Amino acid sequence: MKQRPALLPVHPGAGPPALLPSLAGLHRPTGWDWALLPLVLAALVLLGFGATQMLQPYRVGDPLPLTLDPRWLPYYLLRTTLRMALAMLASLAFAGVFALLAAKSRSAERVLVPVLDILQSIPILGFLSITVTGFIALFPGSLLGVECAAIFAIFTSQAWNLAFSLYQSMRTVPPELDEAARISQLSAWQRFWRLELPFAMPALLWNMMMSMSGGWFFVVASEAITVSGQSIKLPGVGSYIAQAIELRDLGAVGWAIAAMALGILLYDQLLFRPLVAWSERFRFEENAGEVAARSWLLAWLRRARGVQAVTRRGVRLFERSLGFWPRRFDGSSVRARPRGPRRGAQRALDALLLAAAALALWRLFIFVHTELGWAELAHVLRLGVYTLLRVLVLLALAALIWVPLGVWIGLRPRWSGRLQALAQLLAAFPANLLFPLAVVAIVRWRLDPDLWLSPLMVLGTQWYILFNVIAGASGIPAELRYAADNLGLSGWLRWRRYLLPAVFPSFVTGAITASGGSWNASIVAEYVSWGDTTLVAQGLGSYIAQTTAKGDFPRIALGIGVMCLFVIGLNRLLWRRLYRLAEQRIHF
Repeated sequence: MKQRPALLPVHPGAGPPALLPSLAGLHRPTGWDWALLPLVLAALVLLGFGATQMLQPYRVGDPLPLTLDPRWLPYYLLRTTLRMALAMLASLAFAGVFALLAAKSRSAERVLVPVLDILQSIPILGFLSITVTGFIALFPGSLLGVECAAIFAIFTSQAWNLAFSLYQSMRTVPPELDEAARISQLSAWQRFWRLELPFAMPALLWNMMMSMSGGWFFVVASEAITVSGQSIKLPGVGSYIAQAIELRDLGAVGWAIAAMALGILLYDQLLFRPLVAWSERFRFEENAGEVAARSWLLAWLRRARGVQAVTRRGVRLFERSLGFWPRRFDGSSVRARPRGPRRGAQRALDALLLAAAALALWRLFIFVHTELGWAELAHVLRLGVYTLLRVLVLLALAALIWVPLGVWIGLRPRWSGRLQALAQLLAAFPANLLFPLAVVAIVRWRLDPDLWLSPLMVLGTQWYILFNVIAGASGIPAELRYAADNLGLSGWLRWRRYLLPAVFPSFVTGAITASGGSWNASIVAEYVSWGDTTLVAQGLGSYIAQTTAKGDFPRIALGIGVMCLFVIGLNRLLWRRLYRLAEQRIHF
């Protein structure tokens, strides 16, 4: 059986870091390097061109050229993919900082996790209405301010999923690996790079794919921005889709779908497929008979000795960084003993949080009493209950469909590789492109919008469940599979005793993100327009969409605040309890 590098070294100073292969023995460039050179140069030229376009002079109110001519779609695709790549880099940095703080510090966890719940519950329109004027003021006279607002909006559709995924992986490291890290006396810095990040890598990559797809789902709202009564449509696929819907141009919608599919294919072949194939070396278990993921680009890079030689120096610098913050004591030292909680500090933190919550409730009371009235609050709460019922029912239906399918795919790596790009395309498909069909069908057959607009809410968020379940199933240890086979588990008993517990932590992570995403999607799913025809379903999402269109800021704030309360309450009462159950009882 093929040997994989271990997640942990024998001792803190042994061997290269787990994330990077050994690059010894490399020589001068080969033909593979020269063949790769034109592609690298072309990529650099495109990146430079896209960056210069972001720095064009611009003032609010100036028209930005946008046409439905499909010949411009490659340019629009370049602008959109560049925004999404920058948002992904920012999301990864945010996820790493959040997961480290929340997983390592109990006090930080008690603050950061509720804050992330709040951020996840704020709809993308809320972020745009709050941040776009600030970004424009930060870069006066330049298009970069609007670009930053769009990138930040895409960031809000990617970051929360990555943060929850990495946090969950760091909290559920297998006990035997955790014990090995303690015996090896790894510092916190070494532990992160040698154990925690390698262990989290497979699930993190699948969630990167899902987060990228989530960015495609909200790209229309991110690139078509309204500020100070002015509509700004940045050149991109999202703005192209928005204008095609506004003009009822089905041909342009078709071209937009083709461009989006091309962008997803490029991301899959040039980024995600090489990363997934590379992450096979970080699997906790390797099972006989499995077919490892393959990537033509990764194979090409491995044959390009010159490329590897260029990166050797960076690898060595990174290796040296692992010794920057070593442990100053051995495992037998008194300082190595786990410290108990500081009750005084925890009580002070609890008091501070309670005071902040009391102040927020008091300000909310004053705001509602003076600006809107209690009847309006009761009306918004009732709309929130309608949306809550839609979210719960749709997530339950999605789980019944995608959990079995995700387990089936995750246990079969051959099919996982084949369906990877298709799953990304389906996850990225914007609900806006189905608005024409939904509106025409509902109007023609006189259907109830309250019922038949609901499926649009879960159209883009159900994939969080599928992608996380695939990642969880693909990481099931081999001995657990053999034990289930030897015991003859089958049917419902096999699911209850083996498969469902095995994927339960990953399912909860996906369900949390899918729940928050469904609340956000309700804004575009409960208030649907196609040309001059508009359908409205009663719910909190349609309330926020209508008040945003009117510019009624007190009611926008009320709708966003109530949505935050519902999302946080659902997370606290349901998803977090399931999360704790996954951490405490499900280990292999």
